[in-house]
Amino acid sequence: MTQKTVLHQQFQDYKTLLQNIKSEFSNSQHIIHNARNQLKIINFKKSDLVIKAFRIPNIINQLVYGTLRDSKAKKSYEHSLRLQDLEITCPQPVGYTEFHDGIFLKESYFLSLHTDYDFTIREPLLDEKWPDHDNIFHQFGLFTADLHQKGVLHKDYSPGNILITKLQSGDYQFDLVDINRMRFGPLSHQEKMHNLSKLWASDQDLALIATAYAEVMGYDLNKTIKEMQHYNLKNKQIKTFKRRLKGQK
Repeated sequence: MTQKTVLHQQFQDYKTLLQNIKSEFSNSQHIIHNARNQLKIINFKKSDLVIKAFRIPNIINQLVYGTLRDSKAKKSYEHSLRLQDLEITCPQPVGYTEFHDGIFLKESYFLSLHTDYDFTIREPLLDEKWPDHDNIFHQFGLFTADLHQKGVLHKDYSPGNILITKLQSGDYQFDLVDINRMRFGPLSHQEKMHNLSKLWASDQDLALIATAYAEVMGYDLNKTIKEMQHYNLKNKQIKTFKRRLKGQK
């Protein structure tokens, strides 16, 4: 088994941490996400960090990720750097490490500084009486327009992947997480309108987002609202159909 480690230039003294990432991850009891991939918080050099352990791929994908495609850990790290270059906020990347068995990728880990935030976009989506509800979605529309103008498509633009912090100025900061699935470059109009469909938002919240978004992008407001709502409804119908097939409510 061989290990490949890449560290951000600002965190070269974290090398031993990445080299011993398996034991550090195993020893941490502070789990913040436990699904297909697992996230834990550790403390190192008086800083809180998040370790994201990606699920070991099946044997075919072990070969694919070992020879043809970048690992999800590498993508997470490199996408973080690109977002920073574009002045789009996300947790500070520290580095990543991969474990290979010959030409097969086995395990991979992405390490970043822990981001303190107040809530995710999910909370105001679920509660229309959430404090400053309308303003949050107005500013989120501006943030999304900025992403698209800069040619950034987050392919999992879902409620849990958008962290929100209220600043002293009263404005809101939006941080992107779970960023291994992203695309950079010119976006089609359809991609832009479809990008918000995973929020599972109400028509009213989408209208708030669309109002700010359309103003920045120079789009027709009514058409933008209808298009966003169309893709949102279509996504809900597909997800509902899949749940019924699985016998879920």
